[in-house]
Amino acid sequence: MSASRSPAAEYLRFLLWAVAIGVAAALLGYVPTRRMGGDGALPAMIAGLVIGLIASAVGALPILLARRSGAVPSPIQGLLSTAIRFAALVVLGVSAALSGAFATRPLIVWIALGYAAQLALDVRYAVRGV
Repeated sequence: MSASRSPAAEYLRFLLWAVAIGVAAALLGYVPTRRMGGDGALPAMIAGLVIGLIASAVGALPILLARRSGAVPSPIQGLLSTAIRFAALVVLGVSAALSGAFATRPLIVWIALGYAAQLALDVRYAVRGV
């Protein structure tokens, strides 16, 4: 964590990086998803990436709150952050899949890809800020 940046500024920077990763994944996956799943798979791709983004944003909140209080994030807060991220991913993913609004297979694939794409950024934020 840099002394010149506030915890809120670091969190905002984390969110901007998360959006950039999501956009990059969507750009890289557009053609293969459309080719394999048709036009109906594209909304599922976007939904899966947005679910991963929301889960990352929610999961990083315990780290933000610890840094705002001036305490150094502990391993327990890192574990809590991971658990919250995974719980948000499961709740949002199951809700989206059961809604029937998205093709299920592409949705599940893109939830997994979005989760994996955001994982390195989440770990970096938890360990030393962005």
